Amino acid sequence: LSNKTMARTSKGGGKYQQVPISGDSDDSDNDDDFIQRQIKDQRQQLQKQDEGLEMLSLSATRLGELSMNISTELDAQNKMLNDMENDLSDATDNLDYVTRKTKELIQKSGGKKNFCIILGLIGVIVVLFFLIVYT
Repeated sequence: LSNKTMARTSKGGGKYQQVPISGDSDDSDNDDDFIQRQIKDQRQQLQKQDEGLEMLSLSATRLGELSMNISTELDAQNKMLNDMENDLSDATDNLDYVTRKTKELIQKSGGKKNFCIILGLIGVIVVLFFLIVYT
């Protein structure tokens, strides 16, 4: 037991009541000190929680700014990809046009057989030219 003692009351026949003994003023001072320490501890805990919430708030703000920067960068890259896709589509269309015109030229010149003969003759002319120049 603490600085209090238990005594049997005359009325309750078996019930107990706390009866202060000499030194009860020390208990009051101890209780006040305990309450003051608890209040101080609670204030410190609140301060730590406030600091934690402040750090969390700063982190959330940085995360928000980072996500906005990522969004801006993705928008710019999407625009570049769309431009590249358009350029590639134009280049593909041009290549298809050149291929079609080459096929038409081959057909007009007499087909693949004549085209191969022309390429072969061009090759012979190039070889003869080098032989003449280097001999």
